[in-house]
This record gives sequence, structure tokens and C-alpha cells, in this order.
Amino acid sequence: MKAGAAIELGRGESNSKGMTSTAARAGVNRGASILDFILRIVAFLGTLVSAIAMGTTRERLPFFTQFLQFRAEYDDLPTFTFFVVANSIVCAYLVFSLALSVFHIIRSNAKKSRIILIFFDTAMLSLLTAGASAAAAIVYLAHKGNAKANWFAICQQFNSFCERISGSLIGSFVGVVVFILLILLSAAALSRR
Repeated sequence: MKAGAAIELGRGESNSKGMTSTAARAGVNRGASILDFILRIVAFLGTLVSAIAMGTTRERLPFFTQFLQFRAEYDDLPTFTFFVVANSIVCAYLVFSLALSVFHIIRSNAKKSRIILIFFDTAMLSLLTAGASAAAAIVYLAHKGNAKANWFAICQQFNSFCERISGSLIGSFVGVVVFILLILLSAAALSRR
């Protein structure tokens, strides 16, 4: 049988190690699926820690007396509430998408489920980017203020509050980068078919 006929019948040519090209492709796809699983766990942890850190952020400052106090909480600003909700939704999605990721490790040639993951990963990337970017703008205003709009920087008074909200952005932006990598990885795995 000629090599061209073997390829048309679905049998790849053997390489120097005796593996067919389709078997080598399946091994590469399985490795990509394992990396996909690990990246999803990293993104899950990043978004979970960000949501918890932002959702538990509050600080009170006494002013003259114990009865007159200033407080700063994450839910004082709707942007921070959106940030917590967006990170929570993405975190829940990542938990459910781990099942498909395990499915791809078992069946590395699955095509339709990878397309579904790319679609939902892109939607979650958009949601996470919107939440993180909006919160980053408010954090910037909290640190620097805006003299033209008479918005004063509050971080000189609320140090702990500002440190926590700034720190919570890190996990969210790590999740954004991981989602970009996940989309590129899934697209590369689909292109190898």
C-alpha cells in the first residue's frame, strides 16, 4: 500500500520511533489538555481569592469621638460590587468547565466541546476584564484622586482598605491573562485536527 493511500484511510505514516502522526498529534493534544486543566485551576484560585479579598474589605476610622466614625466598605461603590459579582460568576464557570477539561484529557480529539469552551471562555474573559478594569479605575481614583472633579484621594486615611482593594485586582488580572492563554491553547488544539 502506498503512503498516500494510508493517509487517506486515516493511517498516518510512522516516524522514527514507530508512532503514527495521528498518535503523536493525540499525545500533543493530551498534553495541551493537561495544561488547560492546570491553567483553569490557576484562574479559579485567582478569581476566588480576588472575590473574597474584595468582598471582605472594610475599614472604620474614628473621627473626634467613638460615635462619629467614617467607614469604607467595598459595597459603598457599585463598581466594587460588580467586581465581586463578575469574579464570582467567572469562578463558578471555571469549576463547571473543569469537567470538560477532564473530558478533553480522556478524549483529546473532541472538537465540538473545545469550540463550546472557546465560546464561553471568551465571554468570561470579557466579563472578567470589564470587572477588573472598572475596579482598577476606582482604585486609581482612591490612590490619586482627581483635583478637577474635587475627588480627593482617600488612601491616606484608609490605608488597609486601599491595600486590600489593590491586592484583589492582582488575582483578577492573573485570571484575565490565564483566560487569554486558555483561548489560544484551545484554538491551537483545534487547528491541529
